Amino acid sequence: MHTHGSGRTTRTRLRGWTALAAVGALALTACGGGGDGKKDASPSPQGGESRPSVQLPSLAGEKVEVAAVWTGPEQENFTKVLKEFEKRTGATVTFVPAQDPIVTFLGTKVAGGAPPDVALLPQVGALVSAVANKWVQPVGPEARKQLDQNYSAGWKSLGAVNGTQYGVYYKAANKSLVWYNAKAFKAAGAQVPETWAAFLETADTLSASGVPAVSVGGADGWTLTDWFENIYLSQAGPQKYDQLAKHEIKWTDDSVKQALTTLGQLFGRKDFLAGGQTGALATEFPKSVTQTFTGGDRPAAGMVFEGDFVAVNIAQTEAKVGEDALVFPFPKVGAKAPVVSGGDVAVALKPTKGAQALLTFLASTDAAEIQAKLGGFVSPNRAVNPGAYPNAIQRDIAKNLIAAGDDFRFDMSDQAPASFGGTPGAGEWKDLQDFLANPADVAGTQARLEADAAKAFGN
Repeated sequence: MHTHGSGRTTRTRLRGWTALAAVGALALTACGGGGDGKKDASPSPQGGESRPSVQLPSLAGEKVEVAAVWTGPEQENFTKVLKEFEKRTGATVTFVPAQDPIVTFLGTKVAGGAPPDVALLPQVGALVSAVANKWVQPVGPEARKQLDQNYSAGWKSLGAVNGTQYGVYYKAANKSLVWYNAKAFKAAGAQVPETWAAFLETADTLSASGVPAVSVGGADGWTLTDWFENIYLSQAGPQKYDQLAKHEIKWTDDSVKQALTTLGQLFGRKDFLAGGQTGALATEFPKSVTQTFTGGDRPAAGMVFEGDFVAVNIAQTEAKVGEDALVFPFPKVGAKAPVVSGGDVAVALKPTKGAQALLTFLASTDAAEIQAKLGGFVSPNRAVNPGAYPNAIQRDIAKNLIAAGDDFRFDMSDQAPASFGGTPGAGEWKDLQDFLANPADVAGTQARLEADAAKAFGN
C-alpha cells in the first residue's frame, strides 16, 4: 500500500512548504484534544447526495475495469468511490488488484490484449513509461474541464508528458510526517522535536523509558527511500534534490554521503528501532504502524514515520487519531523542514467512453469527498470542502498540501525509472535495505546505489 508519485517535468520550489511546515507543526500538535474533530465538518445532506458537481454520461451495460496497487482498507475505501460511479452511470466497475512494479503488471495485460480501462499509477516514472509504450489515451475534454476548475498548475503538469495531459492526480500524500503514540510520549516525558538533533534526543528519551523509539517498515523498501529523501531534501536542499532525482549528480556525491551518515545515526542504534535492524527488515509497512498504536503506553515503538495515509492503518487499531495518535512534521536536518509529496495518477488505457467518464469523475470534488470522509486520504483537488475530512489532523494535512500550491517536491524514487526506484528486492529499495542491515557501510551503499542508478538511467 503506497502512496507514491512524482514529477520529472515540474520545477517546483520548497518556499511555500517551509512556512507551512511551521504552521503545520502548530496545527498538528495543537489538535491533540480531539474534541474539535467534527465541529466544522458542515454535514452534507444524508448519504452525501448534495447536488453533483459533475454530470456523467449514461453507461448502462458497459463494463469498466480499474487497476491499482491498493490493498486492504485503502482498496475498500476506493471501492466506495467506484460504487458511486456505478450508481450514477449504470456501468459495472471491477477493481483489479495490481502488483508492483505496476508497469510490468500492465505490460503483461497489454501484451495479452486485455488492459484495464483505467489504472492508478503510483509513480510518475510509471506514467512516463506507459506514455512511451503508447499504452495511454490523452485525457478527454470533460476530464480536462474538471482539472482546469479544480487543480493547480503543478498537479496538472505532473499528469502531463511533453505537454499532453494523460493523467488525473486523484490521490496525494504529504510524506513528511512523524506519527507518535501520545501515551508513550507522556509516560517517557518525551518532547515533540523540530530538528534532527532534537529528534535523536526524543528517541533517546523513549528508548531509556523502555519503549523503542521508532518502528521502521523495512520489509517494504519504499519506506526507506522516503526516510532518505526527507533527510536529503532538508540537508542538501531542493536544487541538489532535483539533480539527484534526474541522476545529474552521482549517488557517490558527498551530499549523499552526508544524508546516509545522518540516517545512520538512527538506523545504527539497535535500541532505537522496534526489533532492532533485523526486526525492522522483517516488518512490513502496515505492521510498522499498527504495532506503534497497540499495547497501551508500552507499544512496540513510540513513533512511526510515513505519510498521511498512516491514518488508514491506525484505524485498524483501537487508537484514535487526534487523541492517542498525534503527528508532527518531519524534523529539520538543514535550514528548512522538508516536505516530500507523493500521489497516484489515474490514466485511461482504452479509448472507451467508460474510461473517460471515470477520469472525469476522479477529477471532480464528488469522488474526492467520498474518500476524504473515510480518512487516510488527501486530495490534491483544491475545490474539496475541508469539512469532508473526518478530523482536524486530516483537515490540516489537506489544507497544507493545497496551500503549498506548486511549491512542493515530489518523491524522488518515484521520479526514477521503476527498475531503480520502484521494484521490490532491486535497485534503491534493496540497496537501502542492505544499508539498514549495516548502517556503517555508507561508502559501499553509495557505490551500489550509483551502479544501479547508472544502469537504470542509462548514463
